[in-house]
Formats: sequence, structure tokens, C-alpha cells
Amino acid sequence: MHYFNLRVYGILINDKKQVLVSDELIRGSYITKFPGGGLEFGEGTRDCLKREFMEEMNLNVSVENHIYTTDFFQMSAFNPEHQIISIYYAATALEEIKVPLRTKPFDFDEAQLKVYEATKETETFRFIDWDDFSAESVTLPIDKIVATLVKETQSIVQ
Repeated sequence: MHYFNLRVYGILINDKKQVLVSDELIRGSYITKFPGGGLEFGEGTRDCLKREFMEEMNLNVSVENHIYTTDFFQMSAFNPEHQIISIYYAATALEEIKVPLRTKPFDFDEAQLKVYEATKETETFRFIDWDDFSAESVTLPIDKIVATLVKETQSIVQ
């Protein structure tokens, strides 16, 4: 049986013109992506994104304009029975970010590595300077399209 997997992600650019990304270790794969995650039954896409930022970063965000929705077939990297549909919004932090931010990719601390041992998943966050940000900054195919779109059409996230 085949399933649709709906994902919702936020493009958060701070006042220093840096783009927030999540570096994740998932079942042995190193992935840099935009913050966000799976839509749960009974919630809207904007509520999903607010929940994901709260769960992952303990961060209240405002969900702004819609940026992109997947318009092509994309199979899940983790389950060949799932088709991924991703929805991207601009997001604005409504408070100061409290989680530790890293300066280099996949810089997991000891506690995060223990989480990985138990769950086979862990993540950390960092900002990428605008001048260094591109499609090559992220791992997933849909994220690459969105990174290019954001870079070429900066006004969509403001």
C-alpha cells in the first residue's frame, strides 16, 4: 500500500540575514534541512509548523507567507512506500532562540549522541550566512528547490 507523507517546513531568516537549518542524524544518514516535520491528523499546516518549532526548539514562531508546495513526485528517502509532499512557509521567531546553536554542521554534543543511541535520531541547529547559503547547503531534493527559490526571490520570506 502507498501513502502520502505531508511535511511542513519553515524558512527562518534572522536580522543578521542568516538562514536557520537543522542538522540531523537519522538512522545513520546525515541530513541538513529546514526546521519542520510531519503533519499530524487533525491539524492545519500552519499549526503543524508552530508545533514543530516548539517541539524541536522550544521556540514560538509566527508563520508568514506560503513559499512553496511540492509539485512533482518525490519518494521518501526513508520509506519507498511513501510519497513526500512538502509545504514551506516563511517563519519569524517571536522570542529569542534558547536552544544551543552550532557554528559547524553535525556538531552533536554528548547528550544528543545519547539520544541518537536510544532513538536513532538526533538534531542540532545553526544559522548559515546569506552569502554562503545555497541549494548545496541542504540535503533533501525538495529543500534544494526551495533554497534556490528563496535565494533567487528573497522577497518571498520578508
